[in-house]
Amino acid sequence: MLEISGIGGIIILILDIWAIVSVVGSAASTGKKVLWVLLILLLPLLGFLIWLIAGPRSAAA
Repeated sequence: MLEISGIGGIIILILDIWAIVSVVGSAASTGKKVLWVLLILLLPLLGFLIWLIAGPRSAAA
């Protein structure tokens, strides 16, 4: 199991928070927003990478 700690863990946390804020601010439906947030929370690194590639973008983008 991959364990992330220290500065790497803080970086992942910041990126995940940024992704969640972006998902919440996107134009996606509420159901899709909930699924994206759950994916990011349950799989922090993998969820972020999947969101980065295929996730909804914020309305400001």
